[in-house]
Amino acid sequence: SRQHEAPALPSSIRMPVPAEFAAGDALFHTHCAGCHGPSAAGTAQGPSLLSRVYVPSHHSDASFYLAVKQGVRAHHWNFGDMPALPHVTEAEVTQITAYVRWLQQQAGVR
Repeated sequence: SRQHEAPALPSSIRMPVPAEFAAGDALFHTHCAGCHGPSAAGTAQGPSLLSRVYVPSHHSDASFYLAVKQGVRAHHWNFGDMPALPHVTEAEVTQITAYVRWLQQQAGVR
C-alpha cells in the first residue's frame, strides 16, 4: 500500500554525514546497503528503511537489534526473509541504527 512507501529521495544524492554518524554510515554500507540501498531507500532485495513502517513508534531501535540477531520473517514486504547477521555486533547495530534514524529525519520520516 502507498502508506508503506518511502518518500521520494534520489538515492544518488549523498548529503554530508555528520561526524557523529560516520561510523554508522560506514557500517551500514558494509552490512546493510547491499539490500537496503546506499541511502537506505531500498533495492530489489530489501525494503527502504525510510518508509513510515520503520518510524521508531512502529519499529523501535530494539527491533533493529532483533532483526540483526535473529533475522526477520517477511511480514510487511515481499522481499523474502532477512537472514540473521551474527557477525554484526550490538555496538555496530547501535551505530547503524543511529545513522538510519538520522537518514529518516533527513527524509522527513517521523
